[in-house]
Amino acid sequence: MPIFMDRHDLAGASAADVAEAHLKDLSIQDQYGVKFLTYWFDHRRGTTFCLIDAPDAETAQCVHREAHGFVAGEVVEVALSAVEAFLGRIQDPEAAGLSAKEMDAGHRAILFTDIVGSTEMTSRLGDRMATELVRAHDALVRGCLSQTDGREVKHTGDGIMAAFPSTAFAVDCAREIQREFQRYNAGNGEPIHIRIGLDCGEPVEDSNDLFGTTVQLAARLCAAARSDQILISENIFREYDNAAVFTHGMRHHLKGFAKPVLAYQCEWLNA
Repeated sequence: MPIFMDRHDLAGASAADVAEAHLKDLSIQDQYGVKFLTYWFDHRRGTTFCLIDAPDAETAQCVHREAHGFVAGEVVEVALSAVEAFLGRIQDPEAAGLSAKEMDAGHRAILFTDIVGSTEMTSRLGDRMATELVRAHDALVRGCLSQTDGREVKHTGDGIMAAFPSTAFAVDCAREIQREFQRYNAGNGEPIHIRIGLDCGEPVEDSNDLFGTTVQLAARLCAAARSDQILISENIFREYDNAAVFTHGMRHHLKGFAKPVLAYQCEWLNA
């Protein structure tokens, strides 16, 4: 059966309310041939996301309607592999050891790295040497991800895409990545310069894709960044506690976005 993720707007609900509704779904799911795999709850935004194995979206909605009446405002089909890559779990919060206080909101920050001039680097150095430099990039980035709760989603060939449960972790990781490359370049004759882009968002968006717009914007900001630069979105700017690290806010014309997008440069040299 296909896998669906839905989105509920439940302003004013508590973690206990959502947990109770989930148990009601589980109590009648077998009658509809549906399996509710897990859920995420964002108290601050008043949103809940459910992951459901169901014949179709309407059948999943029927369970919600009968069990507690909280019908989803949006339902999209997703791939389990994508859910696990972005969100990190596909089992119930209790099985993951999460208490109500620690409830995962499902909100994620997305980070892209990109090696500047990778095509020229391959032409100049040859495939073998260029591959070794990419491996050096991968090792440095993955080391920083492991220290900041980052999850590698995929390798892009000359960069890495990663997801974070916390905007603060994502920004701190991006800054540490640039500092690591600064240290690396100080001791190597063939330097590696990278650029980084960041955005954050919810699992289900208007594009009917898991983190669709968020991923696109993070990738476009990475492409727009200069060598050794970090560009962050307005969403990141609003959520990060220390706005002092962001400078030079300006609008960028980005491919795939009809209107200019406001972005900020993230300082990392004087951290």
